[in-house]
Amino acid sequence: MEETDFDMEEAEVQGSSHKRRHNMLSNEERMAIYRICLENSNYGKLKDGTKKMLASSFGVCTKSIQRLWKRAKETGNVYHMKTKNCGRKRIQLDSDQFCEIPLSRRSTLRSMADALKISKSTLHRLLKIGAILRHSSPLRPNLTFENKIARLRFCLKMLESNDSTFKGMYDTIHIDEKWFYLIRKSVNYYLLPDEEEPHRTCKSKNFIPKVMFLAAVARPRFDTAGNVLFSGKIGVFPLVTKEPAKRSSVNRHAGTLETKPITTVNKDVMKTFLINKVIPTIREKWPRDNMRSPIYIQQDNARPHVKFDDADFKKATKENGFNVILTNQPANSPDLNVLDLGFFCAIQSLQQQAAAPKTIDDLIMAVENSFEEFSPVDSDKFFLSLQTCMREIMKVKGCNKYKILHIKKDQLSREGRLPTRITCDLAVVEEARDFLPLEENSD
Repeated sequence: MEETDFDMEEAEVQGSSHKRRHNMLSNEERMAIYRICLENSNYGKLKDGTKKMLASSFGVCTKSIQRLWKRAKETGNVYHMKTKNCGRKRIQLDSDQFCEIPLSRRSTLRSMADALKISKSTLHRLLKIGAILRHSSPLRPNLTFENKIARLRFCLKMLESNDSTFKGMYDTIHIDEKWFYLIRKSVNYYLLPDEEEPHRTCKSKNFIPKVMFLAAVARPRFDTAGNVLFSGKIGVFPLVTKEPAKRSSVNRHAGTLETKPITTVNKDVMKTFLINKVIPTIREKWPRDNMRSPIYIQQDNARPHVKFDDADFKKATKENGFNVILTNQPANSPDLNVLDLGFFCAIQSLQQQAAAPKTIDDLIMAVENSFEEFSPVDSDKFFLSLQTCMREIMKVKGCNKYKILHIKKDQLSREGRLPTRITCDLAVVEEARDFLPLEENSD
């Protein structure tokens, strides 16, 4: 009787670990039931309560236990006769046939399904399980050999001397321009089934009002507790003018000052904004303890940009011991500027989430608010992304065919392990230096 009680308890433990989703018992469960039945039987007859206990433990009816025990006594086999795989075989993707399809026919599932002679739903299932991957192919600048050498040289200069770690980049201000539009041509909304669809109109989709902004961003600075000492946000400056209205209208009287975008941005315009807007703001916001140290303004090679040896610019930056040096990033290298690398997209996303602007002044206010609201913590991560891009550029010998590595910055930040600088493998640095012309290597 003691053995019977022990076997019953064991069955309850085994059955409790099997939370039934359906009524079909696996072969392992059938063997477990068979062993318990053998231990609790006498001359082929089960003891009272055994079938009920097993049915409750394994989530089946007592008749299932009875049929299993009857079959075991007749044949000695309790395994079910169902096959492991049922139904038609899964359609397998022929990788050779897939690779033979030109990329022009692999841009949509419909054209790809037509080329492979399979259904679109089958391709969708293959995409879902990861048998095929979706890839966005951006159009990148065409680099010459001289461009690649310049990119390599630029990245190597950003390393510490006699070290393979990147500099902190706290003394560099990145500037660039971007157009912001009053409205977008296409917007996605999520609506309720009975909600009215938005109806947006404009006079011409080809002439949507827009404003060019000149942004200046440096790397933020934090104390040991993570408090912001310097946000790094120098400013975002709209390239506009104020002009009096020539005629009266229902919206304003003649002579009222109106905001007009500067549609033609030339070198004189850029010099005016750089000297009258950017430089005074840098002098106002830059940390006082580093005011005497050199400050580098990095810009791209656009034709309207001011030359590094411009006399007016030098005069404006040398006042009161202020030392600002204008530098150019390598040609065809938007991936070496944090604004193009993600900062512009971030503030544009914030601007588009705000209330839709109706006038140029509303657009300017929305962009400026988005610029100020953007977190310095996220801004600092762009500089780490810039350093990872530089590391990849050195690996591919100055080319722009590389993937931006995800180093899980958010997770590292939560764990307090986010680095302030990225370290390169010494072998990568040496290979990049060896790729440079011999006269530069000897230096």
